[in-house]
Amino acid sequence: MLVDILVLHYTGMRTGRAAIERLRDPAAKVSSHYVVEEDGAVFRLVPEERRAWHAGVSHWRGRQGLNDRSIGIEIVNPGHEFGYRPFPALQMAAVCDLCLEVIARHPIAPWDVVGHSDVAPDRKQDPGEFFDWEGLAANGVGLWPAAAAPAQAEPAALLAAIGYRTDLPLPLLLTAFQRRWRPERVDGMADAECLARLAAVAAMIPPTLSEAG
Repeated sequence: MLVDILVLHYTGMRTGRAAIERLRDPAAKVSSHYVVEEDGAVFRLVPEERRAWHAGVSHWRGRQGLNDRSIGIEIVNPGHEFGYRPFPALQMAAVCDLCLEVIARHPIAPWDVVGHSDVAPDRKQDPGEFFDWEGLAANGVGLWPAAAAPAQAEPAALLAAIGYRTDLPLPLLLTAFQRRWRPERVDGMADAECLARLAAVAAMIPPTLSEAG
């Protein structure tokens, strides 16, 4: 299958062992290509050339059903339900190395390295506001804006330009954006700082074919 998206998740379960057991259970009907433990251990559960069931109903930059075209990495963390906490440095280093390896094997653009909450903002919060997207970008994985930019468009248009769905309530989409790119304040409000960050991220991403006309 053509892989052009990388989706990062947290496991959202009490332990890594419990998460791996569930991901390996056919009855659960969920799976991922990789799991990264808190100590940095990496487990491969599904070969990259095969589909894994990790993204669910999902959308990014005009593409839907992202299981058909993505690699899924589950990162062990209890998540918001069981005691969300920062991701250890060893774990983040392992995630970074794994992402770089995946990107080297597939045509995945920096703007197509996403969180589960980016592609399913109405259902998911992971990997959440504690995840070090900025550190990943500094090491060549994904994007992070160097500075804010003046907003030249409405927030809904900026969100669409980045890749988010346009058929969901604006506060929900802003919350998903903030978890990813403004984690210091996740409130679903389009204040001046949020608008500037939106504009800065949108400026880093080329238009889709439909946007380019």
